[in-house]
Amino acid sequence: MSFWICATCGVEHAGNTGLCAICADERQWVPAAGQQWVTLPGLHAAGYRADLLELEPDLFGIESTPTVGIGQQAKLLCTPTGSVLWDPIGFVDDDIASRVLERGPVRAIVASHPHMFGVQVEWSRALGGVPVLVAEADLAWVARPDPVIRPWSTEVRLLPGVTLAQVGGHFPGSGVLHWAAGAAGRGVLLSGDTVFANPDRTSVSFMRSYPNRLPLSGPVVERIARSLERFDFDRLYGNFDNVITAAARAVVRRSADRHWGWVRGDFDDLT
Repeated sequence: MSFWICATCGVEHAGNTGLCAICADERQWVPAAGQQWVTLPGLHAAGYRADLLELEPDLFGIESTPTVGIGQQAKLLCTPTGSVLWDPIGFVDDDIASRVLERGPVRAIVASHPHMFGVQVEWSRALGGVPVLVAEADLAWVARPDPVIRPWSTEVRLLPGVTLAQVGGHFPGSGVLHWAAGAAGRGVLLSGDTVFANPDRTSVSFMRSYPNRLPLSGPVVERIARSLERFDFDRLYGNFDNVITAAARAVVRRSADRHWGWVRGDFDDLT
């Protein structure tokens, strides 16, 4: 095979020897049965497919059925000057690539952090050699090197009104994508799980590891929250179907204050 996919995280690898480094890290996990690998042709043969779902005008979710690896929902952000594919999933075929391209040329593929790399290089090839942006701080996690991969850092204006920003936390290179025209002009933040939209729909979380329940420190959460204050956004989309539908900027601030308070011990009387 030209590349392999980790069955647990869905990230592409140039080979299948040893463990997936992403899953062996403390932020992820290796199954009790050991490392397992799958291939894209094998997924095609098994009947996997991908769907494009409209989330709001010019923003679409992409999911595979069944899910691959972590099972994130990729986001396709469309603008008059091109599109951005965010948090690419671990599956792609000609059908979903054609449906993506029907909505305009894709200018960049970006994952919020290494857990969301998916088959990013294969997505690039399916979409015509699109640049794959990987945070410079997280380049060591790329398991399938390719000339389409381009390092970035700090902040990049990908398209008019679309800004990629490094805020760190979950990984040093963890990023978010700000879309100024989203939510009818009130602004949208695609946050991956750099900032995780919680099931209660009124709060977010900040974690080093979500499956292993490792929190970030209070100062790091404050740094993330402050770094996001330069953006106006009313809505926040996570890396699944989780979303904060309104007042998301205030939700991030309030949730950061709550996180800091619990870490500091302000609410110990409740325990």
